[in-house]
Amino acid sequence: MTAVSLSRARILLIVSGGIAAYKSLELIRSLKDRGATVRVVMTAAARQFISPLSAATLSGQPVRDDLFSLTEEATIGHIELSRAADLLVVAPASANILARMAGGLANDLATTLLLATDKRVLAAPAMNVRMWLHPATRRNVDRLKGDGVLFVGPESGSMACGEFGPGRMAEPPAIVEAIEQALAGGTALGDSPGPLSGRHVIVTSGPTYEPIDPVRFLGNRSSGRQGHAIAQSAIGAGARVTLITGPVCLSDPPGADVIHVGSAREMREAVEAALPADAFIAAAAVADWRAESVANHKIKKGVSESPTLRLVENPDILAEVSKKTTMRPAVVIGFAAETENVTVNAKAKLRTKGCDLIIANSVAEGSSTFGGGTNQVEVIDARGVESWPPMSKAAVADGIVRRLALELAKHE
Repeated sequence: MTAVSLSRARILLIVSGGIAAYKSLELIRSLKDRGATVRVVMTAAARQFISPLSAATLSGQPVRDDLFSLTEEATIGHIELSRAADLLVVAPASANILARMAGGLANDLATTLLLATDKRVLAAPAMNVRMWLHPATRRNVDRLKGDGVLFVGPESGSMACGEFGPGRMAEPPAIVEAIEQALAGGTALGDSPGPLSGRHVIVTSGPTYEPIDPVRFLGNRSSGRQGHAIAQSAIGAGARVTLITGPVCLSDPPGADVIHVGSAREMREAVEAALPADAFIAAAAVADWRAESVANHKIKKGVSESPTLRLVENPDILAEVSKKTTMRPAVVIGFAAETENVTVNAKAKLRTKGCDLIIANSVAEGSSTFGGGTNQVEVIDARGVESWPPMSKAAVADGIVRRLALELAKHE
């Protein structure tokens, strides 16, 4: 699969109708600042929210909105537009345009371009929470995902209509990140298969939250950035990815089958349900313990003596998957986040858990691992230790996926 740098990318941005259309102007500016060429197509509804002049001024390109423009269509302009781009981005993607995309309609310039393209499509949904949760929209999204359309968002939050919930369009920085990931995974739907083509990879990511009462929980500082980056890199390598993530402030990686969980036991159930798989990458920072009993109501301060928490061990998901006698993935990769004696402790974890590889890193005070954008890891297997220099979490993810492909090839 051929990757394209954002600084050289040609983005065709399709803006559909919705209050979130104003964010598309910021998205255009951000893409231009990164060096991308942006051409904008607006639906008739989009023109009710933002002006074509604003989009044209920011993009430096004329805005297209008329399928039957004689000047452009004399050379079949909609075909040229759909093929000249490296990636088509629909932002915002309203419930209406998602339905038309799912139905294969071509009744305006935007949907005709989407139907005529041979390039990847990334959609950033934006709509009322009830519209997003409606069974018709869920069917349309599932169909589009099956057709290869990538998604970023939507996010949860307050809406212009006054309601709260999922349906807010992802913020422009998250869309830019998703665009970069989509470009890194290849541009044409007909690209040659990647090294993980045909493989199913399960990735866990983020922390788990173990409730104490309806308000409080036991957790950790994992941001999920590394696990999400691994999931996206595996998608770029051609894998079908199931990402099981604890509570994080990250957008779902485009192209992944994402399952959101809260506690360690919920994560364990989701992993079991996702099997069988060719590989399991346990990047989540699963809480080792949980409260033996959870209060039904908020524990009030000052009512009695300070409460005593009795902790019990959580299930060891990595060890359980590694030691399966049936449906064990061919390659199981664990993570060891240590504050001291990183290599020694990671080697011990490799032995006790029974996995094939351990990715070890330091989370000691002063490190940038938790919450940061960089990581420095050691890759440990039965043969020895391979130390990698500090690099971005995306680069670490790419290295892990390359190593995974080599390990899986040994089982062919």
